[in-house]
Amino acid sequence: MSWTIISLADVQPQPWKNGGGTTRELLAWPSAALWQVRLSVAEVAADGPFSRFEGVRRAFAVLSGAGVRLVIDGQAHALTPASEPLAFDGAADTQCTLLGGVTQDFNLMVRAGVPALRRVRGRAQVGSAVLQAVYAASGPAAVHCGGKVLALPPHTLAWRLDGAALQVQADDALSMEVSL
Repeated sequence: MSWTIISLADVQPQPWKNGGGTTRELLAWPSAALWQVRLSVAEVAADGPFSRFEGVRRAFAVLSGAGVRLVIDGQAHALTPASEPLAFDGAADTQCTLLGGVTQDFNLMVRAGVPALRRVRGRAQVGSAVLQAVYAASGPAAVHCGGKVLALPPHTLAWRLDGAALQVQADDALSMEVSL
């Protein structure tokens, strides 16, 4: 089980050009300049539009705060920390309205391949996709694979490329798979 571990606290927040929030990029694979998969945590402090990403599939989940209302190409979606992640086209016209103050949100963006982002509360199986990741949100998570257990503290991402089936156990985590 070969994992790369990244703590949110170890990543410097990058302010947005519009001043509405910050982003902490946890993973840009294979490189920051030529990413095919990008995982990040954003702090959204003000209402406003999402950046457009042509040719990108996005998945979005609220981690903390009251939540957001996203209007994606005219269709409204209310998301809270209890909601399942929402997948959408990164090129879509997307407007965000905060439902009650600052939120912390998780973003999975994929240029090539098929992304899957799921909320884990309890146990969940993760398939054998090429890239797999688990983000322990407000509490710890345990990743079971090949008779070994990887313990993740809160606000930590673990990712790998070797793609064997695994099981995640957590009160509050996100699991990701990307078939490239």
